[in-house]
Amino acid sequence: MKYKLLGRSGLKVSELCLGTMGFGTENGWGADRETSFAIMDGFANAGGNFIDTANIYKLGTSEKILGDYISNHDRDYFVLATKYTLKDNTTNPNASGNNRKNMMRSVEESLKRLKTDFIDVLYLHIWDDITPIDEVLRGMDDLIRQGKVNYAAISDTPAWVVAKGNTLAELMGWSQFVALQVEYSLLQRTPERELTPMAKHFGMTVTPWAPLGGGALTGKYLRGEQGRIKAESNRRGDRAESITKVVVAIADELGVSPGNVALQWTRQQGFSCIPIVGATKVEQLQDNLKTIDVTLSDDQLKRLDEVSAIPLGFPGDFFKEDAVKLNSFGGFYDKVEKR
Repeated sequence: MKYKLLGRSGLKVSELCLGTMGFGTENGWGADRETSFAIMDGFANAGGNFIDTANIYKLGTSEKILGDYISNHDRDYFVLATKYTLKDNTTNPNASGNNRKNMMRSVEESLKRLKTDFIDVLYLHIWDDITPIDEVLRGMDDLIRQGKVNYAAISDTPAWVVAKGNTLAELMGWSQFVALQVEYSLLQRTPERELTPMAKHFGMTVTPWAPLGGGALTGKYLRGEQGRIKAESNRRGDRAESITKVVVAIADELGVSPGNVALQWTRQQGFSCIPIVGATKVEQLQDNLKTIDVTLSDDQLKRLDEVSAIPLGFPGDFFKEDAVKLNSFGGFYDKVEKR
């Protein structure tokens, strides 16, 4: 395992992040405590140190399992990321959302479940579209100054909000967001319209959730296996099948699993990207870990890009028109370095 810097920070994290949304058996699925511990052992023994959870995962059980595990190991080895926003109770209208009151309450509860004095990376989980971004950033900065959080991050939020937030934080001397967590995969490339270019501009690391499309990109549905994704989902339609067939074909060429190909595609997109690999079985983790030894050729990347291409809309597609390139670059488009 190699280590990457998280955003513009000096924090060193493993090149794969372990997603623990499945730690716990609530809702009729997931890994029990013993299996979760075995997955943690396997990840740590492979050099993994970056762990992702949230206050609401498995009704808090995910954080509790991590707390039990980490309290018996070297806390400082792990880079522990959790999230606030979503409700963990329904006692009052401020027990959810992005507001400062819920942030402080949620973090205190997470610290108890995680059995730790500090959280390494705190994400805003989902934008609520009502809380001012300066309220969020000032609250996170206060938690950082108190030593309860080390780094601020954000998830599932419009690009313009994140850009405004990081610009304001730089102006005010507050801690900026170092990571952006969004759904991103060969089946979900719409973040390329605004989110991933914005993250690249601000030097943020993208941490994709569902990089395997909920398991669809492993080829399980092509093989007729059962899963939790409904047949009418966009992860299982004609487009998804066409993309997955190319993934499987390239996996056969390389002698690796389709999941390895799909994960590696996210890692070769020209910006800092650390996919979140979830696992409820040790075998799943073991296969995901093999991704770090995979390299996709230019031709393989092209095939994957072509079959999964999406319209960027305006102005993304407008910028790609030959006439626009000619007018903007005076015929030197192919000779000018691009950022």
